[in-house]
Amino acid sequence: MADRAVDGKDGEVASRRGTWTRDFALFFTARGVAKLGDSMLPVALAAGLLQYGYGAGAVGLAMASSVACFAGLVIFGGVLADRFNTRLLMTGADLVRLVTQSLAAVMFFTGHVVLWQICAIGAINGAAAAVFQPGVAGTVPRLASDVQAANGAIRVAESGAQLAGPAAAGMLVALAAPGLVFAAHAATYAVSAACLLLLRLPPMVRDTGMARPRGAFRSELVEGWREFRSRRWLWGVISVWCVLMIGAWGPAVPLVAVQVTQEHGSGAYGLVNSALGAGTVIGGVLALRVRPRRMLRAGALALFGFALFPATAGAGLGVPWMMAGCAVAGAGMSFWGVMWATSVQTQVPREVLNRIHAYEVAGSIAMQPVGQALAGPAAATFGTHEVLLAGGVITLLVATTMISVPAIRDLVRADAVPLVSTPVRGRRGRAETH
Repeated sequence: MADRAVDGKDGEVASRRGTWTRDFALFFTARGVAKLGDSMLPVALAAGLLQYGYGAGAVGLAMASSVACFAGLVIFGGVLADRFNTRLLMTGADLVRLVTQSLAAVMFFTGHVVLWQICAIGAINGAAAAVFQPGVAGTVPRLASDVQAANGAIRVAESGAQLAGPAAAGMLVALAAPGLVFAAHAATYAVSAACLLLLRLPPMVRDTGMARPRGAFRSELVEGWREFRSRRWLWGVISVWCVLMIGAWGPAVPLVAVQVTQEHGSGAYGLVNSALGAGTVIGGVLALRVRPRRMLRAGALALFGFALFPATAGAGLGVPWMMAGCAVAGAGMSFWGVMWATSVQTQVPREVLNRIHAYEVAGSIAMQPVGQALAGPAAATFGTHEVLLAGGVITLLVATTMISVPAIRDLVRADAVPLVSTPVRGRRGRAETH
């Protein structure tokens, strides 16, 4: 049976649109191309800054400048997305990043590379991303009747882009110069902006129970927090996700890279990373097909597989076993991502969806830098293998916790058909239901 979006007129309009419409194809292209450029950027920054005499610390600082601004400003971006035209906000954010990345390309082409200027560009990019990202959550259910299928398709495109991006960036650096990668990155934002400009979003039908005049910026920020806090399943997942970021995902990303490279070489790490990316594609495809009634429970069960990402490296297994483990881990994380995104987009009223998505994104990524910062000291104190194995155990505990919380485990998908009560005759002939 085909899914409906959210109950009400908006859902009726969406059901007539289908999923693969012209407008969804434009949005799908915008997301895939932008993700391709974003996955090229780390290679360009590392190769470019190292070429001009900067060290690994400078590369980390340049990347952190973007992440810090994004994490600090995304909740404000959620308010803007609920107050103004999201398509124009996202288009404007892409155009800003088109300009900044073009400037970065000019810097690297001319050899005028100054670290604080690169960091400033990263900070502006992070601020633009904070304006862009909240609108994504509200756009998907307005474009597609089958929100899960739409999220699954976008996840497959983004995963494929993450696989292709680093390889493409490496080829461009080897054949030309880092400046060419920045130019290519700027071009991806131009394509994304063009797709968004051509996009025709249907008017949003608001829930009558929540419609109210717009208040002050601060009051809408507070309202978003209140709506976020009122949903136990929502803040419950984010709370345990912070533990996952600190104890597993945050440390695993740098430590797996170091461990695999030191023990098996950089080529082996490339294979392991590719296996992880291939797994995310598989998870996205599965999310297109599997339609559980309790999405978060199914996603949490899939998340058990992610424990293999840190655990296989921590156990010192061979490269083939690590690749297999990373493929399972990527599939589990990707499947969870689609289940989670679809739950948020279909369970939350449209009036506050962008703000709640902003709080959700901020909470999801806030602890990742903390985990990455603690990775080095923890590995020096306890050993890299031990920290990675602990990350696997923490992942299992996080998934178990989500399944153990009734508000998370028992959340029924918004488009589920209610179970039909069967009348049963009691002892005295009265009808009873079960």
